[in-house]
Amino acid sequence: MGTVFSFDIRGGEPEAVRAALDEAIASLHRVNEVFSTYREDSQVSRLVRGELTVEECDPEVAEVLELGAEAERVSDGWFSMRYQGRLDPTGIVKGWAAERAARLVAAAGVSGVSVNGGGDVQLLGVPGPERPWRVGVSDPLRPGGLAAVVSAAGADELAVATSGTAERGAHIVDPRTGRSAVTDLVAVTVVTPQLTWADCWATAAFAMGSREALGWLESLPDVEALLITAGDEVRCTGGLAGRLG
Repeated sequence: MGTVFSFDIRGGEPEAVRAALDEAIASLHRVNEVFSTYREDSQVSRLVRGELTVEECDPEVAEVLELGAEAERVSDGWFSMRYQGRLDPTGIVKGWAAERAARLVAAAGVSGVSVNGGGDVQLLGVPGPERPWRVGVSDPLRPGGLAAVVSAAGADELAVATSGTAERGAHIVDPRTGRSAVTDLVAVTVVTPQLTWADCWATAAFAMGSREALGWLESLPDVEALLITAGDEVRCTGGLAGRLG
């Protein structure tokens, strides 16, 4: 998936945790083998070429395509699984894979787990008694600085995902033009329970631009967001303050 994944696991029986971690890591490698658009032999590449049907692929392919179709519907097409006219589920796979890996580890009976996939984070449980998980949100205009710190206090699960141009340049595509999205935004951070959706909503919101994105994000249940414009304006959803600290 072209990025680094890291795990922070708290509690649990060591042998069970190690087995679950091994399973989670293997699942991430398998996702890369199945979904990579850069590998000619991946199932997605073969699906695009017509060499496989969805039914002939691993069941996870149909699952991801269904989730992607739902993201397209909810975002009115601002999230898309197509690039240059071809199927490309890249925009949903990383968040989905990281969330699934976190749940595999959590099932081993740990007290808390954090999985970070390229800066997008799925949090489950707690790191310790009376201690919530906290995630720093990088400031896209001040390298090395933080724009905010998100707290998972009171939440059994929380995800934080950011889309923007600071780390990877203009890589987000406007589905309506097929070209790089040109908006007033430099970063959108979305906070919601599941990383699958946090990642999708951040991407869609960035493509929209701040004016349309803020109202749309406000309309989604259990979603808070922080938007930063190129002019250093910070805009956020009404309930975000309750998640900062």
